Amino acid sequence: MDDDATDNHLRTTGTHAAPHAGPHAEDQAEDRAGDHAVVLGAGMAGLLAARVLAMRFSRVTVIERDELSQEETVFRPGIPQSRHTHVLWARGVELIERMLPGTTGKLLAAGAALVESPRDFLWLSPADWFGPVPGARVLLASRELLDRTVRTEVLRNPRVRIRGGATVAGLVAGADGRTVSGVRLRDGEQLAARLVVDATGRTSKAPAWLTDIGHPAPAVTRYDSRLGYSSRYFEMPDDPARSWQGVYVQGRPDLPRGGVLMPLDGNRWLVTLVGNGEHAPPVREEEFLPFARSLRSPALYDAIRDAVPLSAPTAFRNTANEWRHYERLERWPAGFVVLGDAACRFNPVYGHGMTVAALAAEALAKEIRTLGPEQIAAASRRIQRRTTAVVAVPWQIATSEDMRYAVTEGPPADRATRILQRYMARVMAGANTDPAIAARFFGVLSLTRPPGILLDPVTMVRVLSKPRLPDTPEATAYPPHHGPPAERGARRSA
Repeated sequence: MDDDATDNHLRTTGTHAAPHAGPHAEDQAEDRAGDHAVVLGAGMAGLLAARVLAMRFSRVTVIERDELSQEETVFRPGIPQSRHTHVLWARGVELIERMLPGTTGKLLAAGAALVESPRDFLWLSPADWFGPVPGARVLLASRELLDRTVRTEVLRNPRVRIRGGATVAGLVAGADGRTVSGVRLRDGEQLAARLVVDATGRTSKAPAWLTDIGHPAPAVTRYDSRLGYSSRYFEMPDDPARSWQGVYVQGRPDLPRGGVLMPLDGNRWLVTLVGNGEHAPPVREEEFLPFARSLRSPALYDAIRDAVPLSAPTAFRNTANEWRHYERLERWPAGFVVLGDAACRFNPVYGHGMTVAALAAEALAKEIRTLGPEQIAAASRRIQRRTTAVVAVPWQIATSEDMRYAVTEGPPADRATRILQRYMARVMAGANTDPAIAARFFGVLSLTRPPGILLDPVTMVRVLSKPRLPDTPEATAYPPHHGPPAERGARRSA
């Protein structure tokens, strides 16, 4: 199915409830598993999967352990990383808008920002500052706002409902032992379903659930660069002379610490400091600013040193890349699929999680577009493989970059990876100033364009024609196109 056909299918199907035969039809439907799908987890992967499944199932129930509020935009424990920086890359924005038309506009009206990266940022790469080169759009918003807005739009479809405050204890196996026929909740209740989708994220218990019903657990590939986060909110200062939307100072192997500042709804800044291994950022308030001052550029520190803090720092350390290879299992139960971080999770510093969730939902839509509920259940193994295939590129990006750091735990880089790392370092350096390289680099980073575009002859010649940088290039405190605060103030006074 081509992209245009997928777009049309997503826009025109599953947007109305199935017709009711009479006043008791809904009660009768509760007793049938055949037209019922259950999605575990109401994060981005689960919500988008529910939206897609409503095209083919008359009922989709989302089970979420957190109590959910549609009236307030609040933190919830099920998304622990929501107090740290999130970006939704261009491809994710595009796909979510296709599935849920109007969502982008509602987010922007609520205070989200759609900006151009790196043009709207002060961005110091491992090589040097990015100039005002073309890149990719990113949507910046609090994860709480993203979560509530997408959930509201998904629930406009009357086929979808969410049960908050419910915890799944395991899968229910079919009589033949080769299928999943529902889930068992912690209170003992069982929900019958033709299809069960696990989108419970990093805490997924799917390996144990599979072994409980007689199926093998998957092999796991794991890379952990021991990256730590420390984040806090600030009131956004009023500065008419400020010409940037955010700041990103990247670390590199010789100084593995960095930081990012981005605008959020509510006239706030969210600042996340990052560091690998012993460079993990502090959580104590009195140490937050000194760490920011220790980065490769003072730009982030200068931005926040006089800003009013709105919260204490919050830590996050669960940042390993982990791929549970369900797609490799020879035995797979019909009626079960694992999506999102529950199948493959990435170091969140690359910002790919939500976009990959949207790509998986798109792949799911393509696979089920002509199938009935029973056929979808029977095709679960193929669906698992097709939806997992979308993680290959972001996995390569995250793990090859993490392997640059000596503290990273995981399989060693092979010769091909080391060659690719050296080449990509030159791509990054070229992208700092060359618009053509930058457009291709950010097309790949935003998951909008295939990585092969960086290896075509025209791009390779352009990249390799650039002067080779030293291993630890020096950079100015600020980019040439944007001086420090004192200079901006002097220009304003003049």
